Amino acid sequence: MKIILNFSKEISSSGSEVFSENALNFLEKVHLKFNDRIDQLIEDRVEYQNKVNEGVLPSFDPQTEDIRNSEWTVRPIPNNLKDRRVEITGPVDRKMIINALNSNVNVFMADFEDSLSPTWENIQNGFVNMRDAAHRTISFQHRVTLKKYSLRSNPAILMCRVRGLHLKEKHISCNGVSLYGALVDFVMYLYHNHEALEKFGLGPYFYIPKLQSYNEAKLWNDIISFCEDEIRLKRGTVRVTCLIETLPAVFQMEEILYYLKDHIIGLNCGRWDYIFSFIKTLQSYPEKLLPDRNIITMKQPFLTSYSTLLVNTCHKRGAFAMGGMAAFVPSKNHDENRKILQKVNEDKLFEINNGHDGTWIAHPGLADYVNEIFKDKFDTFQTNQLDFISDKKITAEQLLQGCHGVSSEGCLRSNIRISLKYIEAWVSGLGCVSIYGLMEDAATAEISRTSIWQWIKHKNKLDNGKIVDEKLFRACLEEELLNVKNEVGIETFENGKFDLSKSIFEQITLSENAEEFLTTKAYEEL
Repeated sequence: MKIILNFSKEISSSGSEVFSENALNFLEKVHLKFNDRIDQLIEDRVEYQNKVNEGVLPSFDPQTEDIRNSEWTVRPIPNNLKDRRVEITGPVDRKMIINALNSNVNVFMADFEDSLSPTWENIQNGFVNMRDAAHRTISFQHRVTLKKYSLRSNPAILMCRVRGLHLKEKHISCNGVSLYGALVDFVMYLYHNHEALEKFGLGPYFYIPKLQSYNEAKLWNDIISFCEDEIRLKRGTVRVTCLIETLPAVFQMEEILYYLKDHIIGLNCGRWDYIFSFIKTLQSYPEKLLPDRNIITMKQPFLTSYSTLLVNTCHKRGAFAMGGMAAFVPSKNHDENRKILQKVNEDKLFEINNGHDGTWIAHPGLADYVNEIFKDKFDTFQTNQLDFISDKKITAEQLLQGCHGVSSEGCLRSNIRISLKYIEAWVSGLGCVSIYGLMEDAATAEISRTSIWQWIKHKNKLDNGKIVDEKLFRACLEEELLNVKNEVGIETFENGKFDLSKSIFEQITLSENAEEFLTTKAYEEL
């Protein structure tokens, strides 16, 4: 078969090992079969948002009521995935992969999405690193310290989070059409690693992000089934967990489970992206305006309802209900670290008490602590809570109620600094950075920038009486850019890309409609 895929940048020597002729033939075949369907689903998202803007609020679909009311379950969960109490997430960086797999966790979700800046170098290295991790041959030596890193004998289970459907891979095209990053990530990981994973008694396990509808779940089921058939894998070899991190998807969770029932093992509360999606989806509704970011915790009724509905839906159908990310980074300061651990403890106890089977952390330093929380709350041999279903009935009104609270200039300014720092890191090739004690990735940064956009659009009144408008935003932006300069130092500032970051941030914050994703705008600069 003639290869018609084109690369806009040179493939590295290590990249050429994964971009082999057979792998590219397979990738091309998947692209040609599914690209047009994805194009249509992306258009459907735009149409859906237009309807919401016109006054049609998200709700449960009456056309799929039979699915919600009938008896069925997903394919049984493999034995090696029945304990997922603690999962760690992070980018597909070589050292990060080793440290994460060596952590005291059940699963490492290696991320091509929110925590990765998809530079061509990062993508190529990511595929190589994931191949070596799946084959358990991965090692690393620090250039300066010469410290060596290698895998322990029984590493955590490896999962791969592919990019969302909204992200293209501009460096690879077919007949002039850029491939979808999700297809590239899925095919490359599956093709190169399914045999090695089987030898270790595992399988190709994936996280699928940012689904917005059950039609997208149908698409993924067809992609997975097609790929299984092409490389002669038994149906159900590929297993996936889907993140419920968009407002439209929370009303379609049963349908998502149903259409992926041969492959799905659980749903995850992607809480940060969910808050971002809540703002973006309900952008035309001033009564849905959200307060300061630090107020919007899982204890807010609309987020508790989201968690409860996800747990009930999953357990009703025999699937795992995974909790969300603890974005805290341990501190070397004893008093500060004690406060951080208290917040982590409250967050994880909430998830356990609400019925979740496991949770996420962003830093290996939290693994032992979170494991102890589960050990204390679970019975001796208990590994999940699949038999737990709350008697609470969650309504559309509860999911859409939002929350109220203070809106402060301090939060406005903090959101500006976080956005400036994160976008600068992202366009410089880093998708996951610690900012003010929190591990910020694209999801958390999206909350910061859309919150400002929402406040400007609806002329939000702050607790000091000021009205958030373009003039106030521009004034705060200039002042906070200087504060960022002082924080990072003149040399780092001048050698960085803060002017570019400011330009991107300004564009998406002052746009007429909420920009779909900051990463699609910033990707133009990579």
